[in-house]
Amino acid sequence: MKKILIINGPNLNLLGRREPDVYGNTSFEAYLDQIRADFPLYEITSYQSNIEGELINKIHEAGFSSDGIVLNAGAYTHTSIALHDAIRAVTTPVIEVHISNVYTREAFRHHSCIAAACRGVIAGFGLASYRLALEAFK
Repeated sequence: MKKILIINGPNLNLLGRREPDVYGNTSFEAYLDQIRADFPLYEITSYQSNIEGELINKIHEAGFSSDGIVLNAGAYTHTSIALHDAIRAVTTPVIEVHISNVYTREAFRHHSCIAAACRGVIAGFGLASYRLALEAFK
């Protein structure tokens, strides 16, 4: 059974309530139940924090024992060299995901500080972006 960790960054604890026109009406917890059922051969755990250092600690913790990390770093995507370095420091492959298409949004969202450290990037498919990342770990 593959061990996959989904890490969500700042403000993603508000999914289902935050800007539903951008992020939809489904909470991440409800979606997580759905993808766990759809990927029975994966042991999927999740973690969310609004604090950059806690995200880094979780990458370090899982980065040598998990089969994959799906990371939606939220706004830290565009600012955090520390997250980039944490991803580079571990052996577990990381896939960057975004619910929205960041390239159709504000210009400051068009640059990712973490993309170069990740195996790939998936953006703009709503919550299905997570599902696509899980498919990539098959």
